[in-house]
Amino acid sequence: MTAPRAATSDTTAASAAPRTRTTASAAGYSVLRVRHATFLLHRRAATAGAVLTVLLAAACLAYLCVGESFVAPGEVLKVLTGRPSPDELVVGTLRAPRLVVGLLVGAAFGVAGALIQTVARNPLASPDIIGVSQGASALTVGAMTFGVTSYAVLPYLSVVGGLLAAGLVYAFAWRGGLHATRFVLIGIGFAIALRSVTTLFMTKGDYLVAQQAQIWMTGSLNGRGWAEAAPLGWTLLVLVPAMAWAARAQRSVGVDDDTATALGVRLNRVRLGLVLLGVVLASVATGAAGPVDFVALLAPQIARRTARTAQIPLVCSALLGAVIVVLADLLARRLFSPTEVPVGVLTAAVGAPYLIWLIVRSRSVRTAGSVRSAGSVRTGGRA
Repeated sequence: MTAPRAATSDTTAASAAPRTRTTASAAGYSVLRVRHATFLLHRRAATAGAVLTVLLAAACLAYLCVGESFVAPGEVLKVLTGRPSPDELVVGTLRAPRLVVGLLVGAAFGVAGALIQTVARNPLASPDIIGVSQGASALTVGAMTFGVTSYAVLPYLSVVGGLLAAGLVYAFAWRGGLHATRFVLIGIGFAIALRSVTTLFMTKGDYLVAQQAQIWMTGSLNGRGWAEAAPLGWTLLVLVPAMAWAARAQRSVGVDDDTATALGVRLNRVRLGLVLLGVVLASVATGAAGPVDFVALLAPQIARRTARTAQIPLVCSALLGAVIVVLADLLARRLFSPTEVPVGVLTAAVGAPYLIWLIVRSRSVRTAGSVRSAGSVRTGGRA
């Protein structure tokens, strides 16, 4: 009797394995096995990530080649691989550090926007919409007004300002839980108030300091180098484990509250952790390059539409954020040459119309839903 029972068990396991593979395949996932661990890999997200990586590499090469003087791609590759080249000064000293800052800033903004939009369940929620970037700007510009202009100190003040602004928004939006609409609306109110405080600081300060603060507030990579790239890079490296946890925690936050609670998820703690991580990422990026508007708004939504996943893919959001900042800064350097435009001007020129489209689209969706619901009530629910 033992042998048939074992055979039945083997048959059941054998039939269950294809069923699992079929289910994963039908849902767009592939089973990836690494030694004793098994992972589900979303095929479209992986393809999108690979395409974005190639696009980012091409954007970086173009960034290093194009400038006041054109550098051949072969010479750029020589500099990057450490071989002697006559263009070492242009590529290695002038362009490469600024490129690295742009990459790190874009990736940080992309992930920050993805995390905050996940918690708020609203595509309009991003650090520059709900007051985080404005809080970082207010404290930083206030410090400039009182004579603190060292870039060794300002990034840390930006982090503190962003955390304080996010804490105020979170506290005022909390009513026995975090309601998405209340969170966004209160964040917009704080953003307007903090922007007014920043303007007040600028009017009270020295003319030259006010001019410097105005350029910083627009978001610019001009003059950025290894001094800004090093602390930002180390911060992102330290936060990699937290971002890996966030990628997993997104799944529990994405379902409805009752289901998550039934599964034993401590929603309030998870949401607080995701918001805190997003605020820190946005604040350190703001400290390095200023509030580069709309990158955190654009990157996560484009990544989600490209990958077509249930949650916003963090890796694709980071890659898209980096692509947006690098390409925008390349255009900012060359579009009105020899005049250099701050990168934030280009991102705002693209992001503002997209924000208007999102608002109109969300209103149209709500109106259509209301019409369908009213029609269902009139017909008594009959088709």
